[in-house]
Amino acid sequence: MKMIWYGHSSFMLTSEQGTRVLIDPYGKFLGYRMPKPIETDAVIVTHNHKDHNQIQVASGSYVLINEPEPRTVRDVAVRGVRTFHDKHNGAKRGGNLCFVIEMDGIVVCHAGDLGHLLTEEQLASLGAIDVLIVPIGGRMTLNGTEAAQVVRQLNPAIAIPMHYGTKALGLLGRIVFEKSAPFIQALGRPLTADVRTLALSKRELPDKPQTLTFQYVQQYA
Repeated sequence: MKMIWYGHSSFMLTSEQGTRVLIDPYGKFLGYRMPKPIETDAVIVTHNHKDHNQIQVASGSYVLINEPEPRTVRDVAVRGVRTFHDKHNGAKRGGNLCFVIEMDGIVVCHAGDLGHLLTEEQLASLGAIDVLIVPIGGRMTLNGTEAAQVVRQLNPAIAIPMHYGTKALGLLGRIVFEKSAPFIQALGRPLTADVRTLALSKRELPDKPQTLTFQYVQQYA
C-alpha cells in the first residue's frame, strides 16, 4: 500500500494491484491546492462539508462512497461507522463517517472530522485498526489532546494526524487550527516526521506504536 497526503484531510491510498482510493477531496482550502484532475477508482467522502466533498477534482469511472454500507472496489474493502462532527450528537455540525479501508492486509481508519471520543459501540464497529488517520486541529474537530485519547482507544500501530495548522495554510490557518505539537506531545510515541510517500506492507507495521506526519508537497498540487 502507498499513501500520500494532499493536505488538510485528503489522502490517496493505492494498493499493490493499483486500486486508487481518494479520501475527502477539497479542491482549494486556504493555502492548500489539490491537483486536478485526479485519476482514481474510488472517492470516499466522510461528510458533506465543502472542504471534504469536492468530488469534481476526481476523474475516471470511480465509485463514490459516502454512506456506511460495506463496499468492495476491486481488491479494496470499505465500510463506514457513524459518528459526529461535534460533542453534541451532531446538533452543531452534523454527522461524520469514520471509514475503515482494508487494503493489502492493512486496516486503515480515516476518522473524517470526528469531534468526540468513541463510544464502546463505535469501537466495536471499527474493530482492530493498523493505521489511524485522525483530525487534531481543534475548534471544529478533536484537538490534539482529545485525538491522542482516541488513538489510545484504538491503539493502532501508526497514528497519522490531519486537519491541523501548517505553514502551507498561511496565517489564518495557523490561527484557526492547532499545530501538530500538542498531539505529538500528548501521545508520546516515537515520531517519523515529514514523510512524502508512505509505502507499507503488513509485515512492515512497526512493533512499537509510532506517530507519523506527512509533508505537504506542493508538486502534487
